[in-house]
Amino acid sequence: MNHDACIEALNDLIKINNDRIEGYDKAIAELQDGENGDLKSLFSDMISESRNYKSALESRVIAYGGSTDGGTTASGKLYRTWIDVRAAFSGGDRASVLSNFEAGEDAAQKAYKSAIEDPEVMEETKVLLREQKQSLRSSHDKIKALRDQAKA
Repeated sequence: MNHDACIEALNDLIKINNDRIEGYDKAIAELQDGENGDLKSLFSDMISESRNYKSALESRVIAYGGSTDGGTTASGKLYRTWIDVRAAFSGGDRASVLSNFEAGEDAAQKAYKSAIEDPEVMEETKVLLREQKQSLRSSHDKIKALRDQAKA
């Protein structure tokens, strides 16, 4: 059985998780203690989440006889553009910063949805992707709730 299309989809999601890790890592580096200090813990949790997902995706790629790519993908670059951290934390208010993060989480949801709907991706892999997507949805909702709270 040829797993090339499935491996390609998984590698795209690995790259999305790489971008997510990088984005939240940059945000933590830019966050000041004080009013945004609470976000450091949340963002650290999201980095751990993406590292776990990336590891599971990489294991699946290797099991299918593929190799994992580092770096970013076109959709990953799209995801990473969600925030210019320096500008966001030096000039943006909390609500707009969180809105940018929410847009990034939306991009991750879209990438997972696309992979799940891909007929070339095997059902056993889709089970894993659905689990990850659901958990990422929870992270999205936390960001959205914080954004709504900041706007209030």
